[in-house]
Amino acid sequence: MSPDRDLGRVERTPEIDRRQIGLSVLSIDSRRSLERPARSALARDDDGSNTAADLTTLFNTRFDKGRVPSPRRNPRICEDRLVAALYRKYRPQTFDDVVGQEAVVRTLTNAITTGKVRQAYLFAGPRGTGKTSLARILAKGINCEHGPTPSPDNTCHVCTSIANGTSLDVIEMDAASQRGIDDIRDIRDRVVLQPAEGRSKIYILDEAHQLTDAAWNALLKLIEEPPPHLIFVFCTTELQKVLATVRSRCQTFVFARPRLPDIVKLLRRVADGEQMDVSDAALALVARAARGSFRDAVSTLDQLASATGGTITVQDVLQLLGAVEDEVLFRLCDLIVDGDTAGALVFLEELSEGGQDLGRLVVDLLEHLRHLMLVQHTGSVPDTLPVTDEARERLREQANQLPAPTVVRMIDLLSVATDDMRQGGDPRLPLELALVKVTRPGSDLSRESLAFRLERLESGTGHVPAASQPPLAPPKPATPAAAVVAEPAPAPPTSEAAVATPAPTAELVAESAVVAATPPAATDGGVPPLDLERLQEAWKRSIIPAVEQRSIPTAAMLHEGHVATFDGETLTIEFPPAASFHRGMMEDPKNTGLLKDALYEVTGRRLTLVFAAGGEREQTKSEHDGPVSEDELMELMKSTFDARELD
Repeated sequence: MSPDRDLGRVERTPEIDRRQIGLSVLSIDSRRSLERPARSALARDDDGSNTAADLTTLFNTRFDKGRVPSPRRNPRICEDRLVAALYRKYRPQTFDDVVGQEAVVRTLTNAITTGKVRQAYLFAGPRGTGKTSLARILAKGINCEHGPTPSPDNTCHVCTSIANGTSLDVIEMDAASQRGIDDIRDIRDRVVLQPAEGRSKIYILDEAHQLTDAAWNALLKLIEEPPPHLIFVFCTTELQKVLATVRSRCQTFVFARPRLPDIVKLLRRVADGEQMDVSDAALALVARAARGSFRDAVSTLDQLASATGGTITVQDVLQLLGAVEDEVLFRLCDLIVDGDTAGALVFLEELSEGGQDLGRLVVDLLEHLRHLMLVQHTGSVPDTLPVTDEARERLREQANQLPAPTVVRMIDLLSVATDDMRQGGDPRLPLELALVKVTRPGSDLSRESLAFRLERLESGTGHVPAASQPPLAPPKPATPAAAVVAEPAPAPPTSEAAVATPAPTAELVAESAVVAATPPAATDGGVPPLDLERLQEAWKRSIIPAVEQRSIPTAAMLHEGHVATFDGETLTIEFPPAASFHRGMMEDPKNTGLLKDALYEVTGRRLTLVFAAGGEREQTKSEHDGPVSEDELMELMKSTFDARELD
């Protein structure tokens, strides 16, 4: 008798023992799936490549209680016995096994206990947090032979078939591949059938956000008015992509990302169950690398066990994952606190030569800086941070040492470095540039850096260097104290940083809030007279730094100009034609006053300022300048524009 006839007779004979063939109901689809390998075996037998014994073994394999033939007996048609992955072996089987989702578990168990199970659920959350596993546990609790119960026994036929994925009443679909309108129509045709064994027919759609809009629209009516025996469980990692009309018809649960101690606890249970020798520090590294995914953490532990034979050290984890030790992150931040540019660059070079993945270093350093920022702005270490108990105390200490603006600035620079690394080239350069900019702010003249330095000065966290150069010219003779009280010096314009302007005496210069060091007192003939050459030498060495102490943006504008002429009372600052904007900004009385204050601090003299474009001189208004007469204006127009006076 041919195998085709045997297969057909299996379906038509009602008295056959179903347990012998391992199926509750032999549907047409399952019959066809069994016919295909049998027919292909027949075809090979006609070619002489297979024997009748092979076909008999294949047939018996399909129907004799699920036994798999030994590879030694028949290696060509046997099914490989693969060791189950650890994340499948230790997948939670009851509500009590679920870790980190207490609110979801409590709601579902109460629904089963009170008999108020909804007919559509939407599980949303990051990958590897237990959405599909919890959907299976929910199906067990509903269909268990001793239920409905929040504590399925996992021993009855229904529970074991759901756990093995062979239940005819619990259908799991991958919406990433079965996402079209035809697949949904197939569901609509099948849901009218009553459950084969359990109380309800449960459809679990994984990655539900990938269903097309047409597929969702086809499901809407079925979700809103399902048959009494039908329950939908939609699982998604991107809740925002699910149609609002669908979300309104489902009871939505958002799965929280598990905390680091919860992942470490699970890894310890798996390691003990598999008799692995692994330290808590190594497990913490694995848990942190998983970034909130139980499945990723257990899979990584499985890979480490295969690579090391069961004895796992911290170095094994670092070598396999390329992860960064907490000590490396803390040391880098300590170097930033100290402003040690050379030390930071040397340490980065050592990490690179040691094989450290710099891309991973940037990612982990960004996460570390984020933790510092949260600690600084919340006043404590949040419980949700994925850090060990030992690292929490160090985070608190380092957050007190590192200024908050520096942390924010470093996060900005590392974000730019991450984008630059993706463009190719040497990955060290963007990271080195970020370290130089944050440890030595004066090396960066960008608008963002100037704003950052201004913020540091205004908040009092920035280091303001003391004036180390003596005055270029002796100050005017000091007046008696009584005279100073009777005739106070005119108050200068208020600067951006609210810095008091010193009076024209050597003693008051020493008492300035900005200058920490007292300039040496002038003696007769001790200091050369003020001239153009000395002003040109002091322009970028002393004058601009003095302005920078009062206003960083004003100092940045002065970098575009230079000292052109000096006649003993009037100082001319020239700007190139391309810097006309900077010249115009310096003509603002506030910026002019800041420069005059800085000149008085450095030279001890009040000078008249003129800002010129190229070789043309334009005198600004000051307390020494008078209004321009009509005759002077006419002469200026004649000489400049070759104009003539009309009668």
